[in-house]
Amino acid sequence: MWRLPRALCVHAAKTSKLPGPWSRPAAFMSTLLINQPQYAWLKELGLREENEGVYNGSWGGRGEVITTYCPANNEPIARVRQASVADYEETVKKAKEAWKIWADIPAPKRGEIVRQIGDALREKIQVLGSLVSLEMGKILVEGVGEVQEYVDICDYAVGLSRMIGGPILPSESKTCASALIEQWNPVGLVGIITAFNFPVAVYGWNNAIAMICGNVCLWKVAPAPSFVSVAFTLAKVLEDNKLPGAICSLTCGGADIGTAMAKDERVNLLSFTGSTQVGKQVALMVQERFGRSLLELGGNNAIIANVLYGPLHTKQAVSMFLGAVEEAKKEGGTVVYGGKVMDRPGNYVEPTIVTGLAHDASIAHTETFAPILYVFKFKNEEEVFAWNNEVKQGLSSSIFTKDLGRIFRWLGPKGSDCGIVNVNIPTSGAEIGGAFGGEKHTGGGRESGSDAWKHYMRRSTCTINYSKDLPLAQGIKFQ
Repeated sequence: MWRLPRALCVHAAKTSKLPGPWSRPAAFMSTLLINQPQYAWLKELGLREENEGVYNGSWGGRGEVITTYCPANNEPIARVRQASVADYEETVKKAKEAWKIWADIPAPKRGEIVRQIGDALREKIQVLGSLVSLEMGKILVEGVGEVQEYVDICDYAVGLSRMIGGPILPSESKTCASALIEQWNPVGLVGIITAFNFPVAVYGWNNAIAMICGNVCLWKVAPAPSFVSVAFTLAKVLEDNKLPGAICSLTCGGADIGTAMAKDERVNLLSFTGSTQVGKQVALMVQERFGRSLLELGGNNAIIANVLYGPLHTKQAVSMFLGAVEEAKKEGGTVVYGGKVMDRPGNYVEPTIVTGLAHDASIAHTETFAPILYVFKFKNEEEVFAWNNEVKQGLSSSIFTKDLGRIFRWLGPKGSDCGIVNVNIPTSGAEIGGAFGGEKHTGGGRESGSDAWKHYMRRSTCTINYSKDLPLAQGIKFQ
């Protein structure tokens, strides 16, 4: 599951012999958080000062070395060697070879492997959640909760592995000697590009479902939480079951790797989570090759549930927060609470409430990824429903009411046009039993539960004639 010492995972603990930035003075290495006593738990996951960011059955990486930082104090955690384009090419080839083995394994047996993945996550859920919190900046309970989502979707996928099937449809053949069925088969290689804010849960949603459907996976996380992706590699479970590690491959990297995945015809489905701006580019590149994409893009949800939160992810995010506050003021808004950067180490900002803006102010329609709440006064239900729907993003929405009629109007055709429509519960969080995703500029993709598994498979409509005649639909006869 994670990178383990030599006794458990042969390759994971090899000392890197790579030249250049990997050769650092001991004094420099000692400044890394991984070498400080209070962070010794990181080495329980087999992580080191320098970590290879490519896994395809063996560990490697010949790309740029990046340093990951803790957003709570902006101190360096460790380093990861990213994938080069050559690494990517090698990994895709190995993944396609691994698919030939994985696709032949019965779905319930694939489910058993996913069950073991879930169990491995359970064993280390606290330390893995701590890693998410350390590198991404979430409060600890949310970091652990993100790992729990991966565990939950594994449980869901195990059951699904015994239930996937197509319908048997009534045939219109006059001979009554033919069968019309739907056959579902894996698409092949699923590329999974995840964003910085949910690096683990979104990968888990895609990975567990894609695996039981018979696909192999190639994961590329946003560069900032690269350390998380290295720790969550599924090497141990696959190796213990004598399966190719390339079934669940990893290529840490930047835009060059993401672009390669989007343009690569060997990637049969590309699941991309990120901004709407980048998602548009990804969609065009995939569509140009008539490929399949699953997009989960910008959200800009309407509610902030509480003020218990961690730091922003990067210094750039702090600058974006300040820029949004200033823009809100320019557009006529009044900051009634917050609006400042906190005077303390790390990327902490004040929770901020802005009033006085017009409902269609451009800043209110912009996803800032910061704790800013824009408050609007409305006259009636129809007006506020329309305001909700005029936002280009359509991920999640929520209403708080005890009016039964209003609840069902909110859920109905003239209510919220988002993919997730809640009542009396915040917009954050989602149960894995329902499909997760949104409409409009959020991309239209669906991950996790319900019938989202269909994204990861191809459908064939099959007519089987077992008579001695040659009947055709619509009564057509060639004479």
